[in-house]
Amino acid sequence: MPEISEFQEQHAKRLIDSFKAVTGKDLIKLDKEKSWGRQLFEAPFVVVSHNGGADPVLNYGNLIALNLWEMSWDDFTKIPSRKTAEPEFRDDRAIMLQQAKEKGYFDNYRGIRISSKGKRFLIEEAIIWTVPPIKESNNPDALRAGQAATFSSWTFL
Repeated sequence: MPEISEFQEQHAKRLIDSFKAVTGKDLIKLDKEKSWGRQLFEAPFVVVSHNGGADPVLNYGNLIALNLWEMSWDDFTKIPSRKTAEPEFRDDRAIMLQQAKEKGYFDNYRGIRISSKGKRFLIEEAIIWTVPPIKESNNPDALRAGQAATFSSWTFL
C-alpha cells in the first residue's frame, strides 16, 4: 500500500471536515487506529476533489477512484477535472458544479464519466460539495474554494 503523503493527510481532514459542515453527515466513520489520510484513501467508495483554479485540476483521488479511472496518483492529479467526462457531458457537469458551489453541495447527482483507457461508466447518487480555500497558502489556486465528490454506485456502460 502506498505511503500517505503530508498533503493527503491534511487534505483528507479538509474533505472530511467540509463534508460534515455542508451536509451534516459523516463522510467516513473514523477509526482511531488509522490516520484520516489512510482511512479516506482506503475507503470502500470513491472520493475525488479538484482545486479552485480557473480550469480546476484534480488534486485528490482515493484508491477506488484511481482504479476506476485507471490512473496512478501522479497522472490523476495532473489532469483538469473536466476531462473525467466526455465533451458532450461537460456542460451538464459544469451546471451541477455551479449549483453545488452556490448551495454548498449537490446530492443525488448522476452522470457519465470516462476512464483514462476509454471505459465509460455511469455514476449515481453522488454528492458534490465545496471545499473551503486554504487561507495561509502561497498557491493562488489554493486560495479559491475547490470541490469534491463521493459516490459508491457506478455501472460500466
